[in-house]
Amino acid sequence: MSTYLVGIDLGTSNTVVAYAAAGDEEIRLLSIDQLVGPGEVATRPLLPSVRYHPATGELDPASLQLPWGTPTPGGDAAPVIGSYARDLGAQVPGRLVASAKSWLSHAGVDRSAAILPWGAGDDVTKVSPLAASASYLAHVRAAWDVRFPDSPLAAQEIVLTIPASFDEGARALTVEAAHLAGLPTLRLIEEPQAAFQDWLFRHRDSLTAELAGSRLVLVCDVGGGTTDLTLIQVEAGNTGAAPRLTRIGVGDHLMLGGDNMDLALAHLIEQRLGGTERLSAARFSQLVQRCRAAKEQLLAADAPEQVGVTLLGAGSRLIGAARSVALQREEVERLVVDGFFPPGEARDTPRKRRAGIVEFGLPYPADPAITRHLAAFLQRHADAARAALGADAPVEGHLPVPDTLLLNGGVFRAGPLAERLETTLAGWSGARLRVLHNDAPDLAVARGAVAYGLARTRGTGPAIGGGSARSYFLLLADDKTGQRGICILPRGTEAGHEIDLPTRSFALRLGQAVRFHLVSSVGDTPWQAGDLVDLAGDGFVRLPPIATVLPVPEGTRRLDVTVQLSTAITEVGTLEMHCVSADDPARRWLLAFELRGDTAAAGDEGNPAPTLPVPQLGAAIALIDLVFGTQSQHVDAKEVRGLRARLERLLGPREEWDIPVLRALFDALMERASRRRRSAEHERTWLNLAGYTLRPGLGATLDEWRIEQLFGLFGQGLQYVQENRNWSEWWTLWRRAAGGLPEAAQLAVLEVLAGHLEQADARRTRDPVQASYDDMVRLAASLERVPTMHRIEVGKWLLSRLHNPAEKAHTWWALGRVGARESLYGSTHTVVPADIAAGWLDAVLAVDWKRVEHAAFAAAQIARLTGDRARDLPAERRDEAVRRLIAMRAPQGWIAMVRDGTRPDEAEQRRSFGEALPPGLRLIGS
Repeated sequence: MSTYLVGIDLGTSNTVVAYAAAGDEEIRLLSIDQLVGPGEVATRPLLPSVRYHPATGELDPASLQLPWGTPTPGGDAAPVIGSYARDLGAQVPGRLVASAKSWLSHAGVDRSAAILPWGAGDDVTKVSPLAASASYLAHVRAAWDVRFPDSPLAAQEIVLTIPASFDEGARALTVEAAHLAGLPTLRLIEEPQAAFQDWLFRHRDSLTAELAGSRLVLVCDVGGGTTDLTLIQVEAGNTGAAPRLTRIGVGDHLMLGGDNMDLALAHLIEQRLGGTERLSAARFSQLVQRCRAAKEQLLAADAPEQVGVTLLGAGSRLIGAARSVALQREEVERLVVDGFFPPGEARDTPRKRRAGIVEFGLPYPADPAITRHLAAFLQRHADAARAALGADAPVEGHLPVPDTLLLNGGVFRAGPLAERLETTLAGWSGARLRVLHNDAPDLAVARGAVAYGLARTRGTGPAIGGGSARSYFLLLADDKTGQRGICILPRGTEAGHEIDLPTRSFALRLGQAVRFHLVSSVGDTPWQAGDLVDLAGDGFVRLPPIATVLPVPEGTRRLDVTVQLSTAITEVGTLEMHCVSADDPARRWLLAFELRGDTAAAGDEGNPAPTLPVPQLGAAIALIDLVFGTQSQHVDAKEVRGLRARLERLLGPREEWDIPVLRALFDALMERASRRRRSAEHERTWLNLAGYTLRPGLGATLDEWRIEQLFGLFGQGLQYVQENRNWSEWWTLWRRAAGGLPEAAQLAVLEVLAGHLEQADARRTRDPVQASYDDMVRLAASLERVPTMHRIEVGKWLLSRLHNPAEKAHTWWALGRVGARESLYGSTHTVVPADIAAGWLDAVLAVDWKRVEHAAFAAAQIARLTGDRARDLPAERRDEAVRRLIAMRAPQGWIAMVRDGTRPDEAEQRRSFGEALPPGLRLIGS
């Protein structure tokens, strides 16, 4: 039995720990040991959630000793965590890991890859968002174990907080981070709920009177990285009983908080610092840390009129090149208050822009106005809010506004921000809201996690009900529109309550991968399990795929099994799904979310059924069987060559074949892959069709499984190695499938390619493989998952080839693909560094674009604006590229990509990919 109940707030800016001893209702804060200077350890209630990665020899390892010893022994100094790390990061650019929690929720990157500090140089040790989050929890565990050596943290009852808006992927990664930190058992609670639970605990003796006039509470939690919105209904209890509290609404994930305010101030200061060039990503990160400190001073109750912000120089000119700017309190209030909490109307909605601008690689919202996001949240939950307010609700046509407000998060320690939000809500309501006093916005979530545990296990104070904050839906594979799903777990389902779907069965094959696609919604529509729902619209969020391989029992052959789905919210607080045998309910297989890859394709909706009538598809597979089936050994070469034309006559132009049709054809081809070697024509036709029907290697259910099966053929190589055209189709197959190839497979392909390309000149006229030189170049440029250093080498090699005037124009296309600022499907962290890409752009600018159009498109790819200064080229180079594109009358889409950062349209994406994508599929990169 545990001795303590522990609440941990793993925040974007700070980590806080609270606890209560068994049999004791007093909630205390853990003062966490941490370095506050070289060789100086102090205990503080807030552990800044940052890591500093020192250079070799920069810090004496002896000065970094903590009470539990050096975390990572060795010759180099270990990473510094906490207050001293934050101070070091404000002094030295490019070595501070911050906002790991925001990265943990960013599905556009591999969150287990070592990518932080974002934009740091090669000399800086990198860490993954997952490992960074785990390191803060490990620090907490070590500090606790020193304080309570007889009650190790891993043996206590732990409640860990997360944003209410975290999707299932981010929740699962948070749990994994805790496991990596040595905390195997815990529960999750949403942060706004924990903040309110803290208030309830502190007023538990007078709760009925305190909430007598409240019907609907809005918890607005604006932290360092997220804005979290929650609605809680208050209903009067029976005589003498505490009120009944039910969460009735949560907001979507909104990566908007104190970090964004610091960024806005840093942009302002950067303009005032002067200089001819933008700050590097590393130095801008340093400036952001200094602006954070200035913001906190200038928005405090006893704020000075101004604060100086100093950006130190770099290297040997640390002091001599330092530049300072005075930041006025009035302008900070104007920028932060009016920029992030502008007054507006209740009917306002967040503003949208075409460009998907990011900063430091994170996809922040296009509109920073928290008040407009709040208005949209209240509009979405208007029906539930109206029902909760009852007779106090406004007349139809007016927005129902909560009558009670609880503000949480370090942002609201700034009085002007809290006042603006209160005033705005009062304007929408027509009356001032009752504001619940939060005595410690930085500490309330950790304390509330403990209060939640006390209410749940000891009955100390009321607990907030409401169950699951979301409804979950399974995309239906038999829906021709790809826009319908079945509700598998309704919003409000309590933890531990299992939902079965007896009306839906699935035939699965043991020993083979099975994959389901889910979406979720925070909408307040009262869906029930089994309801068929139209999933079109903005209110549904796609989740990572959920998958497993059902094991084959020993001594049996692979066989089919009929299963049904069972879904529940676990006691931990995560979604759990099982496949349950229809014949034997005791046989259950757990499905797990796939969290390692990135979401690189949009358009597949659970692999909907083919839009063609079944007889046509069956006839198409019969045509494939005629050429590659077991009875087709004597088909002549003309018949083999004509297979594609016959398929098009049956199915229509191949450009119109949609994803389900393509994958059905690929599966038929893959089943007959062993017969591709009957003749050179067989091999060439099979390679052409297999690549075309699997392109771009991702975007449909089970594509990962298909790629795994296909890559098994790579080691076998070609059968007809003297056939030039077979080599061309061989390389084209792997280019088309490259989007699905994992890093290890792409490295294997690149290694083979490099051996051939090194002989490009010496053997080009004699070796059949060299006749496919153009296809090899295209393939090399399409391998986006190989490490950055390999992509740089490919780009350098391409540039060396382009010095030859006889080199074909497609090599310019390849250079643009390798140097592109936005990957088509790869993770953002593998993009070629901006300084290297800038040199490549100079070479492209030296070419006459009117004669070589591929060079112009390469320039648009390399110079494209993303808003992430770690990837963006200097402004003057982008301006030159825009000028040249305008002068040659390039398509407006090319110009807009460089000037405004707009996403490429269908034609531009086709050009980037090298051919048309399947209808309805769009590669979205990072």
